[in-house]
Amino acid sequence: MMTPDQVAAGLADALLAGPSSAGDFAARAAEALGRKHRWIKAFANRVFRRFGSRLAYAQRRELIEFIRSDTGYLKAWKASSQPRIRRYFFAMPPMGPRPGALAGCVLPELPAPGDLAAWLGITVPELEWYADLRGMIGSSDGALCHYHYKWIPKRHGDYRMIESPKARLSAIQTKILREILDLVPAHQTAHGFRRGHSCLTYAAPHVGKLVVLRMDLRNFFGSISSGRVNALFKTLGYPEETARYLTGLCTNRLPAGAALKIPGAEPGFVLPWLERKKLGEPHLPQGAPTSPALANLCALHLDFRLAALASKVNADYTRYADDLAFSGNEPVRRKIGHLGTLVAAIAMAEGFEVNFRKTRAMHKSDRQILTGIVVNERTNIQRNEYDRLKAILHNCTRFDPDSQNRDRHRDFRAHLLGRVNHVKNLNQQRGARLQALLERFQWQPGAGELE
Repeated sequence: MMTPDQVAAGLADALLAGPSSAGDFAARAAEALGRKHRWIKAFANRVFRRFGSRLAYAQRRELIEFIRSDTGYLKAWKASSQPRIRRYFFAMPPMGPRPGALAGCVLPELPAPGDLAAWLGITVPELEWYADLRGMIGSSDGALCHYHYKWIPKRHGDYRMIESPKARLSAIQTKILREILDLVPAHQTAHGFRRGHSCLTYAAPHVGKLVVLRMDLRNFFGSISSGRVNALFKTLGYPEETARYLTGLCTNRLPAGAALKIPGAEPGFVLPWLERKKLGEPHLPQGAPTSPALANLCALHLDFRLAALASKVNADYTRYADDLAFSGNEPVRRKIGHLGTLVAAIAMAEGFEVNFRKTRAMHKSDRQILTGIVVNERTNIQRNEYDRLKAILHNCTRFDPDSQNRDRHRDFRAHLLGRVNHVKNLNQQRGARLQALLERFQWQPGAGELE
């Protein structure tokens, strides 16, 4: 015995499986039901008046609800011969159009969840397992959970949750990143986690300005809900069901126990309720390969509005993940307080929150620092950071280099080389001195690498 909901879904699929005219609706409805019920013609006319000739697969749920509440349909269930689906129509949801500049993005065509599973190289049951749309797996932090959880202490006594996906899910997310998200352009002011951009390109526009305003967004990744991620995937043209599975693969909800148990926290410390609430709902996990790119794309409207604000007041604006930077000369210096207020208001309107404890208005007479880079007259490394790295390299020439790997970097040699190259990008002279120190000691085969 079929239920009204099942028959309504079957009728909706039949109506979606061809041309959208009242006559076509009536013909396919009769074919699906196996007979021409008297009520079908009037029913088809009501559907056409409600949805018109542009009925699309994206409206499937709305169409099912309309059929379920239609007066003629309800009366049919009171008759002796109740409706029953005798032929099923399987309408393939099409990829939707991408607006504006997104139209030029060549993305994989994945109209149905089965296509997504095949593209990822997994089965449909595995897709359902990893996407966890019902939140059954992510509600606990046991062996079946898809993530590892770790609390990292921050400078001001707070803690940051790192949610690292396990190997299989991480590989799935990396494929989504490389073959979908990396092909979608972020706003030009976003410099974090983008090819060809870095903390140096983020800081460079603010060199030599009378005033630099630095602001920070609180709980940046956790503030981006699954609803925003889902809307992004649908904007990229993916049908509703495919977008839901892509969203499930890229978001996570923190188990309640993990939010309350913070190893090493001072007695009495409790994570703020609002932050616990956001982490307990599906959000972008900090630690997933896809999260930085998704965060940049979900913050696109924020970047548009802040860039427009900066242009209006003759300021420069850049963003590196959750770090916002504005700079300018005398006109900006006079209105720097008002500018900060407007930035906070725009961020709140876009679903983000400014951490006012980290807001700094740095004038020319101060040391102006963005992501550890001094920008007063030119991009430069902070003196204390340079001295610390120089001391490490000097000690490496005197002692075993592994003795200086106090933070237990897996590849200490690559770590030191990366830091020296960073200094060379900021200050050629200082970088050359550090490079000379680095070349004074020889690494033994396999040295500098942890097991």
